[in-house]
Amino acid sequence: MRNTQLLSQNWVFCPGFHINASLEHVQCSQQIELPHNAVDVPLNYFDETKLHQDFTYQYCLKVTQTDFSKQLVMHFEGVMCDAHVYVNGKLTKQHGDGYTPFDVHLSPWLQEGDNHITVTLSGRENPAIPPFGGMIDFLCFPGIYRDVNLTRFDEVRVKNVKVDTFNVLSKPTVEATVYLEKLADYNAPLTMKLTLVSAEGNTVASQRITNCQSDGQAIKVCFEPLTEAQLWHPDHPNLYTLQVELLGENLSDYYQCRFGLREAEFRVDGFYLNNERLQLVGVNRHQSYPYAGYAMGKRAQQLDAELAKQKLGFNLIRTSHYPQSVHFLDRCDELGLLVFEEIAGWQHVGDQAWQQKSIDNVRAMIERDWNHPSIILWGVRVNESVDSHDFYTQTNALARKLDPSRQTGGVRCIQNSEYLEDVYTMNDFILSDSHLNPNGDIELRSPQTVTGLDKTVPYLVTEYAGHMFPTKRTDCEVWQNEHVMRHLRVLNASFSNPNISGAITWCLFDYNTHRDFGSGDKICYHGVNDAFRVPKFAASVYASQMSPKHQVILNPVTYWTRGERPEAKALPLIILTNCDRVDIQIGDGVRRSFFPDKGRFPNLPHPPVVVDVTNQRDLPVGDWGNSWQDIKFTGYVDGTVCIETELAASPVPTLLDISLQTDSLNAHCGDTCHVVIKALDQKGQILPYFKDVIQISSSDNLAVIGPTSIPLEGGVASFWVRAFQQGTGEIKLKSSCFGEFSRSILVQHQQVISQQTQNEVQYG
Repeated sequence: MRNTQLLSQNWVFCPGFHINASLEHVQCSQQIELPHNAVDVPLNYFDETKLHQDFTYQYCLKVTQTDFSKQLVMHFEGVMCDAHVYVNGKLTKQHGDGYTPFDVHLSPWLQEGDNHITVTLSGRENPAIPPFGGMIDFLCFPGIYRDVNLTRFDEVRVKNVKVDTFNVLSKPTVEATVYLEKLADYNAPLTMKLTLVSAEGNTVASQRITNCQSDGQAIKVCFEPLTEAQLWHPDHPNLYTLQVELLGENLSDYYQCRFGLREAEFRVDGFYLNNERLQLVGVNRHQSYPYAGYAMGKRAQQLDAELAKQKLGFNLIRTSHYPQSVHFLDRCDELGLLVFEEIAGWQHVGDQAWQQKSIDNVRAMIERDWNHPSIILWGVRVNESVDSHDFYTQTNALARKLDPSRQTGGVRCIQNSEYLEDVYTMNDFILSDSHLNPNGDIELRSPQTVTGLDKTVPYLVTEYAGHMFPTKRTDCEVWQNEHVMRHLRVLNASFSNPNISGAITWCLFDYNTHRDFGSGDKICYHGVNDAFRVPKFAASVYASQMSPKHQVILNPVTYWTRGERPEAKALPLIILTNCDRVDIQIGDGVRRSFFPDKGRFPNLPHPPVVVDVTNQRDLPVGDWGNSWQDIKFTGYVDGTVCIETELAASPVPTLLDISLQTDSLNAHCGDTCHVVIKALDQKGQILPYFKDVIQISSSDNLAVIGPTSIPLEGGVASFWVRAFQQGTGEIKLKSSCFGEFSRSILVQHQQVISQQTQNEVQYG
């Protein structure tokens, strides 16, 4: 069995390059834990050039005589950017890409006693390394921002395994390709046992292969047919595990990976999963977080997937514009959230050397992630770049060679672009283009208008909205109403044409950016949630498209005031809901029924209810001269009351709602808890203009990420706390209006089981 340590503790960090010195003696050095953000910047109005520095990390590895009987390999999940790894001052590895993992074989360079493992990296946007070379509209935060592991192997290890599935709808077959790597001299025969295990832990099939060679040749093993196979689907994401045991003379290794049985295909009449058409409703995601940059651990990554699928109802996510955390992808597998994963880049294509690095990134991305059933499309073109025939011919050819089971896509923003991929993927912002769409009556272009081809091809809209109508969570109600309507209109249009497989909105969260983009404060307010993962009204556009069997949604797009909108009008009143009828009552007065607006949104699974002067009838919805009263919404599904929402005519601060993502955290592994604080009125609704400052303090084994004094903005404040030492942690909150509160979190040591190796991970 493998002996793997999670190397999260006992790192030393400092600015600049320091290769030959012990960092403990370098001025300005500090002890840190991984994952780590090299430069903590404010939420906004900061100088992004402060990221453009060089940095050094160092770990002191104590090696005993016993260690020389093993092969020590250090695995880095992600280092931003241009990592150079030195062992006792000798360069042993260079890895430019900031988004894909790499290994360092340490053993040839080690000595008994203390060994300094030094990692230098740069936050400078090196034009020789993708995605750099041109302008990009997002920040790349430097640091060792993902996990680092150390594993002690015998002479031969299982380096990777690829699982392919065939005929899943008739005679399900699983083919495993095992890649061995010889780390030291070894010539004896090997035996390999492969076992397929169901999600319930039952053995489905097994095979034993003898006289395996360790010469680097791939070993293929086929399991067929599998009886009573459970397919992977967004509604039932059944997962299997392949366990590989390698045995030899004084040698053993163990590897495992998860996979799913599913068939995914983009066709000219849409996307099909397991031969059933599925309309894709997607969202783009950046992996950055306020104050922490990229350096957030497993639980935070999982939360983003959970928000997208479970809270907002998206069935597809695009990893714009680079490969993202394996923790995020693992959670997508578990939830049934489909993924379009793409290589790093934004509009710019560099010289031949740059292009070769990008081609290498295609290989690294696919070889890391080829077993994730959630991934249905490889993005092998730099986002919004110009055509580059030779370059993109190579990226497509490599993807198809490495993984023939998945199609390729290439996101562009130009019409009549050369079609080299399997799926034509297009960023379509026509709705807000005043030059091409002066009347604003076109929501999406027709696919053949975009492609310019004389035939119909598989087609996917990969961005819309976003920067064309940036919206803050605190913007006025009229602006947010328009924001909602734009999302509704494009989503409706995407459902209207069977040639359009779906549409992916820009984007899931607001994010930090360069001076060249955003709202002048270094933030792009393009998300349907803010950067702290708090939803805007537009988030409910997507949540309301879920089946009410999953979650009933009834969210009026209003603060219910007379005077927030021009002319003190309350109409139109948009209600985002998946109910098939909504009753509205003003005060104790009349109660009237309203139905989804299938006239304007005939293609949506669940159109909004819209109350305006054409259907208001005798309901006094904000009519001038009437007294302002409470309003009550009652939602019906199949004739049964399923949900009620009330808005107060005269809201008063009543409750400070404090929500914690979890009540227990793991020590010393970058584990975090997301905290959301809401000022609520007597009806349980957010007070959007409530002014207060929340003072935060925590016990010594917890740390608040960001400032400890935060304002309620739009009635909500949010932050993360990070766990360090074991013990009971405490978060204290103080509000001038609501008083003082405390919440406890148990911080515990946990034996982490790596999904790659299923070994006990020791904490270093």
